[in-house]
Amino acid sequence: MSKIILTAALLAAPLFAQAPAKAKAQNVPEIPYDSVPNFLKMPPNLYMGEGIGVATNSKGHIFVYTRSQATRLFEFDATGRFVREIGEGNYGFAFAHMVRVDPQDNVWVVDEGSNMVIKFTPEGRVSMVLGRRPEPADAGMGLPAPATGSAPGQYTFDRPTDVAWDSAGNIFVSDGYGNSRVVKYDKNGRFIATVGSKGNGQNQLNLPHTIATDAKGNVYVGDRSNARVQVFDNDLTFKASYDNVGAPWALCISPGPHQYLYSSNSFPDSNNYDLASSSGEIYKMELDGTILGRFGAPGKQLGGFSTVHEIDCRNPNELLISEITAWRVQKIVLHPEGKK
Repeated sequence: MSKIILTAALLAAPLFAQAPAKAKAQNVPEIPYDSVPNFLKMPPNLYMGEGIGVATNSKGHIFVYTRSQATRLFEFDATGRFVREIGEGNYGFAFAHMVRVDPQDNVWVVDEGSNMVIKFTPEGRVSMVLGRRPEPADAGMGLPAPATGSAPGQYTFDRPTDVAWDSAGNIFVSDGYGNSRVVKYDKNGRFIATVGSKGNGQNQLNLPHTIATDAKGNVYVGDRSNARVQVFDNDLTFKASYDNVGAPWALCISPGPHQYLYSSNSFPDSNNYDLASSSGEIYKMELDGTILGRFGAPGKQLGGFSTVHEIDCRNPNELLISEITAWRVQKIVLHPEGKK
């Protein structure tokens, strides 16, 4: 697919997908926080574009998936020093959407433009590919378009958004903009199950934009355009819905014996500050949906949030926040006891 055709297709996404949603939750405690200045250090003449994805590995190294002149994947050490670029020129890099690191320190990227989920080993080698990039030859051969309402394929995606795993290594992909579903694969990439169709009812989704799993294997889906977090068990059977924290652009569940759920009601990437009063904050929650507090507001300066697209919460009080319209990743230090 040419860059022109790809760009046109992405710009044709429904405008409602960018609409903010004012959170229903009232009287939520504010969590004090600081932002670490100049945290990531880019080398000379290398610049970050849109902050699309951020994730850390067990060593504290930081991986940033960014849209710039081209989609790129950068690695930094725990101090923010640039280490390397991974996958330069990779065929599956077209329009970055999310990066995650699994328990074995493999680095996974989800590319909305190529319709692919790519697994890199810790050394930076491709070890698994899910999905398939549309080929220019497909259009040239005159292949028929799928019928309206037809079931999506088990191994093909339509603008996927995120990936997660359970303790057995099963893979969960949010197949977001086009198919409005979640797909489960085993650790070898074999299809197991799927849930979701476009809509706002139970077992329906409207832009599943982000996904996370807890230690019990439950699956949390940021159903963004429905302004709710939906929870499924490991077999993708519906369990619960949290509809009081706005439109979840980014979800993260912290590790450890007491897990927390973070959800960003992001300021939309249309950059319209008339909407600032209804979005821009991040919520800290228990896994059952109980809200513990919130922090943040729209802003371009350090400490403000400008379209949060991914959260890394490996340390539940030291978060990494990637932002689209500010072209950055911030390190945020929370002070849950109220001390700064």
